[in-house]
Amino acid sequence: MGKDVIVALDFPGREQALGFLDLFEEEKPYVKIGMELFYREGPEMVREIKKRGHRIFLDLKLHDIPNTVAAAMRSLGELKVDMVNLHAGGGMAMMRQAVEALNALGADKPLVIAVTILTSLSPDAVEQELLIGRTLPDTVLHYAKNAKEAGLDGVVCSPLEAASVHQALGSGFVTVTPGIRFADGEKGDQQRVTTPEQARQIGSDYIVVGRPITKASDPVSAYRRCIREFVSA
Repeated sequence: MGKDVIVALDFPGREQALGFLDLFEEEKPYVKIGMELFYREGPEMVREIKKRGHRIFLDLKLHDIPNTVAAAMRSLGELKVDMVNLHAGGGMAMMRQAVEALNALGADKPLVIAVTILTSLSPDAVEQELLIGRTLPDTVLHYAKNAKEAGLDGVVCSPLEAASVHQALGSGFVTVTPGIRFADGEKGDQQRVTTPEQARQIGSDYIVVGRPITKASDPVSAYRRCIREFVSA
């Protein structure tokens, strides 16, 4: 599994997202399209960015009854994206039916991964707000094991948990890790964070980077810094 940086296109609309991508004359970054952009611009935004030659992680975090999620996955699969996700908290039946829906696409199916515990959540929030009676690392690993048993390709977790996931489930089980900040950057609303270099050392397969790149004074240089620290080092 080759490592890569996924740039989060957390923009309010088409003009801003495409204007950002226009800055990249030499690279075609792997990009993440999340709720903000997708809900405003819809599937056509995905198609347009795909036509430009970018790989796409469609980050909609599906979480509903199994039949509804399976139907949604069939629709998303038609967009020919490279990765989709759902919440592991939706349970085994939901995850299995999502996988079955995507398997019908054959070789063109995207990777499907499960969100474990959001990187904005602290251990205290997991215990006191969500009333989960296990530690945060134990919960992440348990959700990851459920995802693999259900047939998923990997999980979204913080870089801090990537090593334990690989140790338990193998190097081929993909870890996609947000919560990435440069050593000299602001933490923002993330709780469980690392630098790109630390994520590489821990064993993340993909890092998802938003504001440290998109809000940088020179986004292309910031992206190249991420590549150097995570991929090329």
